[in-house]
Formats: sequence, structure tokens, C-alpha cells
Amino acid sequence: MSRTASRHLPALLSLLLGAALFAPNSASAAEPAARHPFSTEDLLAMQRLSEPAPSPNGSLIAFVVRRTDLEANRGISDLWLVKRDGTGLRQLTSTAAAEWQPRWSPDGRTLFFLSTRSGSAQLFMLPLDGGEAIQVTALEEDVATYKLSPDGTMLLLSAETFPECDDLACSKERLAANAAKKTTGRIYKEALFRHWDTWADGRRSHLFAMPVAGGKAIDLMKGMAADSPSKPWGGAEEYAFSPDGKSALFTARDEGRSEAWSTNHDLFQVPLDGSAKPVRLTSDNKAWDTAPVFSPDGSKLVYKAMSKPGYEADRFRVMLRDWPGDAKSKAREVAPRWDRSPHELVWSPDGATLYATADNLGHVSIFAIEVATGTVRTIAKEGSWSNLSLAGGLLFATRDDIATPAELFSLDPNTGRSEALTQLNAPLLSTVKMGAAEQFSFKGAKGRTVYGWVVKPAEFAEGKRYPVAFLVHGGPQGSFGNHFHYRWNPQSYAGRGYAAVMIDFTGSTGYGQAFTDAIQGDWGGAPLEDLQKGLAAARAKYSFIDRERGCALGASYGAYMMNWIAGAWSDGFQCLVAHNGNLDEQMAYYATEELWFPEREHGGTPWENPRGYDKHNPINLVKNWKTPVMVVHGAKDFRVVETQGMATFTAAQRKGIPSQFLYFPDENHWVLKPQNSLLWHNTVLDWLDQWTKPAAKATAEK
Repeated sequence: MSRTASRHLPALLSLLLGAALFAPNSASAAEPAARHPFSTEDLLAMQRLSEPAPSPNGSLIAFVVRRTDLEANRGISDLWLVKRDGTGLRQLTSTAAAEWQPRWSPDGRTLFFLSTRSGSAQLFMLPLDGGEAIQVTALEEDVATYKLSPDGTMLLLSAETFPECDDLACSKERLAANAAKKTTGRIYKEALFRHWDTWADGRRSHLFAMPVAGGKAIDLMKGMAADSPSKPWGGAEEYAFSPDGKSALFTARDEGRSEAWSTNHDLFQVPLDGSAKPVRLTSDNKAWDTAPVFSPDGSKLVYKAMSKPGYEADRFRVMLRDWPGDAKSKAREVAPRWDRSPHELVWSPDGATLYATADNLGHVSIFAIEVATGTVRTIAKEGSWSNLSLAGGLLFATRDDIATPAELFSLDPNTGRSEALTQLNAPLLSTVKMGAAEQFSFKGAKGRTVYGWVVKPAEFAEGKRYPVAFLVHGGPQGSFGNHFHYRWNPQSYAGRGYAAVMIDFTGSTGYGQAFTDAIQGDWGGAPLEDLQKGLAAARAKYSFIDRERGCALGASYGAYMMNWIAGAWSDGFQCLVAHNGNLDEQMAYYATEELWFPEREHGGTPWENPRGYDKHNPINLVKNWKTPVMVVHGAKDFRVVETQGMATFTAAQRKGIPSQFLYFPDENHWVLKPQNSLLWHNTVLDWLDQWTKPAAKATAEK
């Protein structure tokens, strides 16, 4: 990718930091005195740019900027606007309410968006030639997502409702009646009675159709005990208007009582007037089908499809079928030799090319896929690209990397030439020192090439050795790549004087599906070997890494790995941090909500294949534990339940191992509230200091 954004500070900082890794890095007299090592406070002060939406001709791009209000202990999101050349940047909204999901009218004169300014989440429209925002919907329930029809006259929107209700008014009345009851008990008759961080109350996310000009919202999924968009991560990308504007396509998992152990999401088609029930279009595939996108001329439909039932980390294949079609229409895979799993799919205006983002060797890259031949070329490799769209002959996307939070870019789809359109965080970045980052590789388990990243301490000095913060990602099918993370950011550790090391071990995404699949049934085997060899490779390659001082940290699977490391690699670190991780894989199966995940990873249910759960079960090695451990858990985590964290802490305490337990009664699998995030980061960093920095340890022991 050629880059022409050198005059824009975020891109420049990224290039300079990467190029300077091995240059002499002592304090410079020319360096501004105001600069300080990157801190948690700096992380929270970053403006978070997302949801770019170009106007139909690509002349303007609307986007969302979220800033953190520490006093209010929440994020505040507003709409912004910039021209395609990066000029004319201005803030469109500045209310105390949240505003998000900007979408343009077909003529480009009106901007639609969701806002809570009316007291609930409703749709508004803002004429760009002047005037105040106009409320479009006043539904009885919050509008979660929406899309405009190609002619701008109809809406598809999603909202929570009871499936058996005729309309949203019925749903509201039922909620009120339930709230008025003197009893609080609920009876559940099927699994998935709670999901992620929410207990089921009988409602489902359903798709509704209504005119933009006003009228009744018609439930297109009436009677379906299924969600569209899917929970907890699905959005408007999971449904679409048909080219003729008479029907809608949507994604749903309509599996009845097997919902908790099925990944069989299908595409459905339903008329917008609700005159017929939805028709399942992908019944031949028992795995995941999602994200329908029609070609510009309406003659083709592409969507993403997995091929392995019950496996959420399978590769999404790009499927294409002629349109109009029916349940018997056959689809073909567009690029069967492309060993990547796309996040987003965007058509070129002529329908000859699909643009996609996908995890790729420690980055999230942009690709161009030739529809006729399946030929794939890389447009932009480095960094993490997302929120992809195309208008006026240009691609628009956000880009971030280890040293730079997300900013808005344009790209020429033919040359890959990129231009930074925003630099919202440039003033803050100019005041902080960050660690230089470099990717490295080594031979891991079974001779596979494994990749990792090392980030230097922010105030690096030649000849000095630094303790390691060894970050282990979750998933386990995930990646700690070239990304500016707001929960597990290596710069937070670099700013505190640590060399951060991250390994994309066996099971990580972006290195081919076989590499991802290889972790199944081997959670504590090849991944642990990769981590051990990766740390050894980093220590051998980078002389500034102290071989005697270091702590390992991880969340979710990463915390499972902390519990496994405590027993299987007990002399590896001076301390551990286990955030929301399993101690007992067998019991974790019975307590979690999405059962397809452990069944796939461990080869069946615990009663069918107990050895699969026992093979690498951390609880079996508690007898070997001796490393000081900090345990973190959130009470609203229903994926990894809080008793797993409590059990880890109890085991450490009973064995007399130095340990502490940081518990959040109001957080889920993640720590999201700003003040809680501050507490989390500072407590974790203090724990690392206590065990790796002699002065801090001596103080702690007094």
C-alpha cells in the first residue's frame, strides 16, 4: 500500500514509531518537555471515531465520535461531518443525549441517525441545508438498528418485542404488567435463559417495517422465537431490502430448544407488508449464514457462510447466488482458495469486485475480490481497517494500529493509495510518549510459523533491561495484532515501563483456517508451547527484555491460560493476572450459556467425552501453583460465570499464594464503565509493579 498521508500526524506517528524501533532512543533535547509516558488517563481521553457513512456521491462523510465523561462515568457520542478531502471538519450534534448510526437519504440532503434525546432510542433526521433535527419514530420500544430503503421511503428497524404480540404496544403493556407483579420469580423451560449479560424476559429482537413518513411498524417476524439481528453482536449488516423494495432479507437462528447449542443462522425472506411468513433461503446449510448484500444492479446476492455446524470460529466463505431467487437457488463460493474470513463485504459500482476486510497475519487488511474469477489482491495490509464503505469512486474506512487510535481514511481501490481525513487525536498524541512496536516470527508448535508483537517501553533507553508484560489474548480464536485496543492496550504497559509481548498462538485468526482449527482439543498443548517459545524468541531477539522479571496477563481464554500456566509453567513469571477465566472446564460447561462453543472445542458434551474436558483442565494442576495471582471478575459475566473467578482466588488463598480479587458487581465479561476501567488498569499495573520492580515490591511488603 502506498501512503500519501505523511502530512497527517496519526499516520506519521505510526510510521515513525515503527521505523525507529532499533534507532538510538535516549531522551532527546528537542523533545517537548510536556510529553509524558502514555497512561490509562490518556487512553480514556482518546476520542473514539466509528461508523463512517459517506454520502451517496462520496462528497461528505458523517461519522460518530465518542468521548469519555469521567465525571458522569459514561461515554458521550456525537455526530461529525468532514469533506472527502479532509477539509470542513465540523461537529453536527452536541446534546447530552447519545447519537449514533448515521445514514444518508438517497439524495444526500438528509442525514438520519439514532438518538436518545427524546428519552428513548428513536430515529431522527437532520436536513443539511438548515433546520433542527426531526423525530421520525416514536415507537413504544427502543430502536436498536435500522436501514433505509433504496428509494428512501421505507424503514427496516429492529426492536425488542414479545414474539406472540401483534404490535409493540402489546409488548409495552406486557412489560408493564410484569413489572407490576408482586412476585419476582421467573420460570424457564429452555436453555439460553440468560445470554452474555442479560437474563431472558421473553422478548426477542425482531425486524419491523414502516414508512419513513409515518405509520404502523409491522413485525416481519411475528411468532418467531428468534432474534434478528443476532445477539449479542449482530447489527444492521444482518438484514437488507430486496432490490425491488418489496421484501426484506434477514439473518436469524430459528432452532427452537436447540438454540443454545446450534450455530445454524439462516437467511430468510419476508414481504414488507407482513402478508406472508418468512421463507428460509439457506436451509441446505446447517452452519452460519449471514450478512446479505445485493449487487448494485440487483441481479446478484452475496452473503457470508460457514460450513461446519456448531463451530463459531469457522471461516466465513463469500457465497454468491443469482437474484431473484428462491429456496432452491444454488449458491457458489466466490473465492474458495482465499484462506481468510471476511468481516465486511462491499460491492464495486459495476458489480465486478467485492471489497472486504479480514484478519491477516497480525493485521486487519483490506482486500479486493474479483467476482468472476475469485482472484484476490491486497489493497491495504498494515494496521487494523474497519467500517468499510464505498462512494464516489473511493473506499472509506477507519484505521488504527498499536500506536494510533482510529481515524478516518479514504483509499483509492485501484492503487491502495490512502489519505487520512481526520486527526482528532493529534493534540493528545503530541503530548504522550508511546512504545515503538515491531512484529516478529518464530517456529512454534509442530514447526508452524507463529507471529508475535513486541512493544518497547515508552521511555526506552539503550542498555537498560525492562520487565515483561506478557499479554495473552482471549477467544481463543482471536488475535493481539496491530490494533489500538481500549481494554488490553500494550501501550498502557509500555507507558509504565514494561516491554509488552503478545503472541498469536495456535488457534489465532488471520493465519489460515487450519491454524485456527488446530487448537480444538488442545487448549493447553500447542498454545502453551507457542507462548513459551514465543517468549523465548522475544528474549533472544530483543536484548532489552529482562529474562528474570515479568508477569503474564489474560482475559477469557487468556485467563484460562493464566490458570493453566500457574500449574504447567509455574516458574515462568513473577505474577499472573487472570481476568474472567475458567478454572474448571467441566463445571464451566454447565454454567455457561452458548453450549456450542465448549462442545466444539472439547469434542462433545462432558458426559459424552469427559476426557476432552479433563485433558487440559487447570483445576487438575492446582497442586503445582505457586505464582502470585490477581483475579478479576464481573458479576454480569454469563459467558464465564463469576464462581470460576472466585474459585481461582479461593484456591490461591488456601494454598497460601499471594493473591487478590478485584470484583465488579456491575460489569460483564469486559470492564466498560470509565471509572471502573481506571480502577482496573491502575490495580493491574500496581500488581505488576509489586512483583517485578524491587522498589515497589519492598514498599508492598512493609
